[in-house]
Amino acid sequence: MRMTAGASSGQSPGQSAGQSAGQPRCALTIAGSDSSGGAGIQADLRTFAALQVHGCSAITAVTAQNTQGVRSVFALPPALVAEQIDAVLDDMPVAVIKIGMLANAGIIEVVARELAKTAVPVVLDPVMIAKGGSALLEPDAVTALASLLLPRATLITPNLPEAERLVGFPVRTIDEQEQAAKALCAAGAHAALVKGGHSFGDPVDVLHVGHETFHLKATRQRTRNTHGTGCTLASAIAARLARGRTLLQAVQDAHTYVQEAIRQAPDIGRGNGPIHQMHLWYRAG
Repeated sequence: MRMTAGASSGQSPGQSAGQSAGQPRCALTIAGSDSSGGAGIQADLRTFAALQVHGCSAITAVTAQNTQGVRSVFALPPALVAEQIDAVLDDMPVAVIKIGMLANAGIIEVVARELAKTAVPVVLDPVMIAKGGSALLEPDAVTALASLLLPRATLITPNLPEAERLVGFPVRTIDEQEQAAKALCAAGAHAALVKGGHSFGDPVDVLHVGHETFHLKATRQRTRNTHGTGCTLASAIAARLARGRTLLQAVQDAHTYVQEAIRQAPDIGRGNGPIHQMHLWYRAG
C-alpha cells in the first residue's frame, strides 16, 4: 500500500499495566548521552517533553562529541545499565520503551533481561554509526542485537546502512527497503520502518506491519542540520504510542513532526547541527 499521510491501521499497543487514564504517560529511553545535546538521551527527553510525555532514562554510554564528530565513547558497566532500568520499571508507570545506542553485547544482554520483566511496547533504533561516521556499536554486538532484541521490538527503525547490517543484503532502493522491512519482521520484529534518509533524491521511509507495507514520503530539505534525526523519530513514535495512537498513526505523526523539526533547525555549531525538537512550543533563534 502506498501512502504519504492520513491512513489509519489497527493495533494500539496501549498503556502499561496499572496505569489509570488520568495518570501522566511515562516513556523510558535506554540510550547514550550526547554531550552536544543534539542526539541520544538529550534528544529523546526533549522529544518526550515536546509531545507531552514524562521522560525517564537509562544511560548506556557517555560520548564526548559535538556537531563535527565523536571524540570518545565510554560504555557504562552493564550492571549499572540494568540497575537504572530496574529502578524506573519498579516505580514509574512506563507505557513505552525507546532503545537507542547500546554500545556492546554485554549491555544488550542485560537490556534484554530487563525487557523480559515488562510487556510494554518497545521502539528499537539500532544505532550503529554516528552521523560523522564513528562506530557506536561494537561489531560483534550486531548478532546479539538481532537475536535478543529484534524479537522483542514492537517496531525497529534502521536507516539504510543499519538495515544492510541486519539483513545481510544491499538496501539502497525502495524495493530493497521493502524487502528489508519484511525480512526484519520475519526475523521477529512486530513491525519495521526502514528509513530512506541516506538515499539519493527525496527520502522515502518504508513501514511494514502485519501484511501491509506503507511509504512515507518527504521532500529532501537542503540543510546540514540533521543531527539527532533518527533518535528524534524513534522517540516521537514512542511518545505517540504512549499517548494511545496506533502504530501506523504514531509513525505518521512522528514523520510529520521530524520533518518540521528539520525545517526549523537552529544553525548551531560548525558541523551537522541539531534539529529543533521543541518547535511545537517555540521557534529557534
